[in-house]
Amino acid sequence: MKTLDILFQRNMPRWIIFFIDLGICLFSIVLAYLVRFNFAIPHSEIGAFPLVFGLILTIRAISFYSSKTYQGIVKYTSSKDAQRIFIVISIGSTVYVLINCLSYYFINKKFPIPFSIIIIDYMATAFLMISLRVMFKALYLELTNPNKDKRSVVIFGAGESGIITKRTLDRDAGTKYKVLAFIDDNAKKHGKKLEGATIYGLERLNELLQHNDVSNLIISVQNLSPVRKQQIVDICLNYDTKVLNVPPVTNWINGELSFKQIKKVQIEELLERDPIQLDKDDIENQLANKVILVTGAAGSIGSEIVRQLAHYHPKKIILLDQAESPLYEMEMELHDKSEQVGYEVVMGDIRNKQRMENLFQTFRPQIVFHSAAYKHVPMMENNPSESVLTNVLGTKTIADLSVEYAVEKFVMVSTDKAVNPTNVMGASKRIAEIYIQSLNKKSAVKFITTRFGNVLGSSGSVIPRFRHQIETGGPVTITHPDITRYFMTIPEACQLVLEAGFMGKGGEIFIFDMGESVKIYDLAVKMIKLSGLVLDKDIRIVFTGLRPGEKLYEELLADQENTLPTHHQQILIAKVKEYDFETVAAGIAQLISLFEKQDNNSIVKKMKELVPEFISNNSVYQQLDLENNI
Repeated sequence: MKTLDILFQRNMPRWIIFFIDLGICLFSIVLAYLVRFNFAIPHSEIGAFPLVFGLILTIRAISFYSSKTYQGIVKYTSSKDAQRIFIVISIGSTVYVLINCLSYYFINKKFPIPFSIIIIDYMATAFLMISLRVMFKALYLELTNPNKDKRSVVIFGAGESGIITKRTLDRDAGTKYKVLAFIDDNAKKHGKKLEGATIYGLERLNELLQHNDVSNLIISVQNLSPVRKQQIVDICLNYDTKVLNVPPVTNWINGELSFKQIKKVQIEELLERDPIQLDKDDIENQLANKVILVTGAAGSIGSEIVRQLAHYHPKKIILLDQAESPLYEMEMELHDKSEQVGYEVVMGDIRNKQRMENLFQTFRPQIVFHSAAYKHVPMMENNPSESVLTNVLGTKTIADLSVEYAVEKFVMVSTDKAVNPTNVMGASKRIAEIYIQSLNKKSAVKFITTRFGNVLGSSGSVIPRFRHQIETGGPVTITHPDITRYFMTIPEACQLVLEAGFMGKGGEIFIFDMGESVKIYDLAVKMIKLSGLVLDKDIRIVFTGLRPGEKLYEELLADQENTLPTHHQQILIAKVKEYDFETVAAGIAQLISLFEKQDNNSIVKKMKELVPEFISNNSVYQQLDLENNI
């Protein structure tokens, strides 16, 4: 064991490696002569040994010393070390050839070193110096961490990225992991070997995981479809195999992948859908060189709208929000962008008419994206007057100023909770929808509404909450075992907002294809498994009961609504009831006037008058519905 400690746990002195390399060169020369003369070297050739050996070893010694090949740590030999050795050996052998040519043409018409000897020596020296280092490294890895102690890994993707992933694994984490197999969708590769590991189809993954203790599956394919990724993850989670993901090539450090960059698959990746195809040219035609106002620009949706608008070369983007720190962070993000984006940051409250009028008068926006709103259902259920002030009065203020200052388009971001609302927040957004729809009839401004469900990663979203609960040891809290929600990524939602804004002619409520609804319990279970934890052993799920105003199932259309298709398959137009503007305006004025009384029941009662389909659920305001029925 002491010998192994000296060999492997301490770095071998460089001078020893230098002389070992020269010993390899001496052995290669002798071997070259033996092979060349069929192991019967003529005496005439033996007489030339001092000159030949001296010449060859001197050149090798000079080349090794100048290139520092002996300074590499042998037990960590890499492909770059092998490449450097190969180049140095090649240069040395080229020098032998030049010496032969100089001797023949300018000295005595003789070759000091036979060309056949040069060729055999070149191949033997390169092979021995590289292979012995590789063998030493393999011996070190096996003795310090036997193969049986390594955890098995399967790589999905047997292409260039898969090869790079395996080599990265060998280089950075070879002491901990061994690649058991590759999985690839290309049937032509099945049964073949890649870097010593067999390539299988996805249909063999179950079998591999069942008969082998596979700790990780690494997805190396770039731009793998979410559906395929979901299939792979579902199989792996059945066998408690962690799923990791290789980041996009653009994120590799200096163009080279590091093992530390290979991260766990996040639940957001499994809920994504295929990229949306946008009519970018037509969108740019509408947005280029325009002054665009984005309300709620520091929020999840507003900030992403700003990022996407920046690609369409607007004249200026006005970022409006009352949240100081998030707005400052957004300003810094735009400041750091490589492309020049004209922008103006404005701190302000959409409920303050004087402040908003000054904004419109100063900047004269031509297009408005209105995403500012209060959105948390339980908070608004307990504070209905604030919901009215921001979601109704704030929207009315921005909409009225848009008419006064001749804005071309007004695009409002609404929510699926406005459909058959069961809570104050949803009802307030529905009232805002009704107001701008009715206002569209009597103004030149094109008022457009976009309606969609939950967005992944937004502030207050269930996924960041679950992630925090899992990281802190739980429990994970869910309101009801049967509750479901629609999900969409923030970029996807904002892309559709821009597309709907481009195609809108005024008065439409556009609804987005949200895909399949997701059961929140299943989402939580999957997040726990993706974290490498075991449900009810490492972490629990606790049901807390529906919150005030919360629905079990979200809807995208009210009962009396139907849809019309558009040129974009993921955007539909909702056919909704139309309202008379004067009647709506009078009703909203009465609702806003109730703010001063701070009587929640009076405010909610008036909201129910304006939105008859607003039926409270799991809320103190259910009593108002009973009174109405009586």
